[in-house]
Amino acid sequence: MSRFFYPTLAWNNLKKNRKTYIPYILTCIGTIAMFYMMVFISGNQGLEEIPGVEVLQLLLTLGSYIIGIFSMIFLFYTNSFITKQRQKEFGLYNILGMEKKHIAKMITWEAFYVAILSLVVGLITGIVVSRLMFLLLMKLLTFEIPFTTVISMQPLLITVILFSVIFLLTLLNNLRHIHLSKPIELLKGGEVGEKEPKTKWLIVLIGIIALSTGYYIALATESPLAALNKFFLAVLLVIVATYALFTAGTIALFKMLRKNKSFYYKTNHFISVSGMIYRMKQNAVGLANICVLSTMVLVMLSSTVCLYIGMEELIKNRYPKEIAVTAYDVQPEDLAVMEELIQEGANDLALTIEKPHYYYYKELQVIKNGNEFVSGAGMGYGADIGMIVLIPLSEYNRMENRSEQLAEDEVLLYTFRGEEIQDSITMFDQTFTIKEQLPDLQVDGIASAMILDSFNFVIVPDEETIRELDPTDAEGYNVYYGFDVDGDVDKEIALPGQLTEKLKAAKMVGHAEGAEESKEIFYSLYGGLFFLGIFLGTLFIMATVLIIYYKQISEGYQDKNRFEIMQKVGLSKDEIKKSIRSQVLLVFFLPLIAAVVHILFAFNVITKLLEALNLTNVGLFAMCTAGVIIIFAVFYLLVYLLTAREYYRIVSNN
Repeated sequence: MSRFFYPTLAWNNLKKNRKTYIPYILTCIGTIAMFYMMVFISGNQGLEEIPGVEVLQLLLTLGSYIIGIFSMIFLFYTNSFITKQRQKEFGLYNILGMEKKHIAKMITWEAFYVAILSLVVGLITGIVVSRLMFLLLMKLLTFEIPFTTVISMQPLLITVILFSVIFLLTLLNNLRHIHLSKPIELLKGGEVGEKEPKTKWLIVLIGIIALSTGYYIALATESPLAALNKFFLAVLLVIVATYALFTAGTIALFKMLRKNKSFYYKTNHFISVSGMIYRMKQNAVGLANICVLSTMVLVMLSSTVCLYIGMEELIKNRYPKEIAVTAYDVQPEDLAVMEELIQEGANDLALTIEKPHYYYYKELQVIKNGNEFVSGAGMGYGADIGMIVLIPLSEYNRMENRSEQLAEDEVLLYTFRGEEIQDSITMFDQTFTIKEQLPDLQVDGIASAMILDSFNFVIVPDEETIRELDPTDAEGYNVYYGFDVDGDVDKEIALPGQLTEKLKAAKMVGHAEGAEESKEIFYSLYGGLFFLGIFLGTLFIMATVLIIYYKQISEGYQDKNRFEIMQKVGLSKDEIKKSIRSQVLLVFFLPLIAAVVHILFAFNVITKLLEALNLTNVGLFAMCTAGVIIIFAVFYLLVYLLTAREYYRIVSNN
């Protein structure tokens, strides 16, 4: 036997099964290129010039881990489609006299060709496109940084090692499958699962409970802190429910329809219901995978697009004034000292101070129980932890230009975050009547960045009341001084650092920060998230397309025999096509419908997560979500139309 027999046979097999292997190889090339680009960009030296580079590199590194792990799981999963599709072929080789060790050699050569082709083309693609991706990232971050290197050996080495291991493990799994299978099992491999599936009521019950619980958590979440604590639990429950209800719930539903004799014993219903029971057994896991991936794409793209589009509003929420100076543990009279330091710093940089807004206050960490607050100092952050900011009435009247008056047991209340308190409020065993609920209050933007369930500003009659309420007995106050500036942007960026140094020189504990100074960090964070969302969204869409393609191909071969049988029992071709088309459409679009339902129920909890990131524009997120759903649905329909052509070609080729 020629030593080139197995390499030649393997190459011919790949060409013969090209409709099965080409999508798989293209997916391998895509994942290799994306992994290389993510590793390459995260380690590019040009990023070191970006403010907040640590957060950006962390996001990109996390993205490379996600792509690596997902690639391993997904390529294993899609390889199983190919193995199942070729079982009869391997069984035929075995029956014709080829031993399992010979089949193993052939499979090894096939795996070698796939691995080499995928790695070479994938790395070349990654190297070529990486420059474009780097420029896209810089565009999103609004920075101009030179592209330092074209090829880096470390990302190349990491990519080659990771995907070589993945290809090796998939090969070993295929060899294990061949070794453990009997020839007759291989020949009938495509017919495995022809028996009617059993109704697994326990799994159905688990799915219903998990879905109900996950949806309830998503709908009942009322604060950003609770969203952070409960979001991933809700996600896990919904994923479990999706697999349970697709694998067991759909079969139970169609069997219930079959028991309804008046519904079932009609020509169209009889064929459709019996066909759907078979289809759901064969495709439930694949459909659940499509649903989960589609949901991930919708959530990831809608939230990251919303964060990026709403960047300016987000920065405005965090910095209502262009420059914010905060000093801690000072006396009210120190306001004049601060004002002198601020004016001096602005003069040094030839900047003009505009619209100053300042006040002193006492900030207390509390534990909330209804309308009662007790000291929460030293308790860390939990579900009941909140913040109360006490401001004397005289300071409120000055900053808001009002002439309000309060009795000793009265307060004004501004609820920045959390449930609005009615009628009265109890703070540290003292009860006050709420004279007025303030609709708005000019406050420091740091409040928007604090992830707490409760954040209230309380206007009390005088400083004596504050001293009575303060359980820490601290004499000093916090002072906030915010203002806008008119002048050169670079000087505006330099001003916070200079003011912080002046506070330090005056032996005042505090700091200064600015919108322009922090904008670069915000763009690094949210631009990085948007870039990561685009990257991972593309990966998940690619995975969805491949699963859909293989599902259509495998269903085509399975339905071909059913098509012939139905013709023999007297059904016309038009009736058969109509029945199969309705089943295919239902099965195909069921994951998309479920994904849209998932994201609609998740809408509330995602808005709370975005609130924790300083974005409070629910309308913007709603528009982004609707836009992403529409675009994805159109894309999903196009994929269906393209793959359905191949499906109907297989079914109709009698």
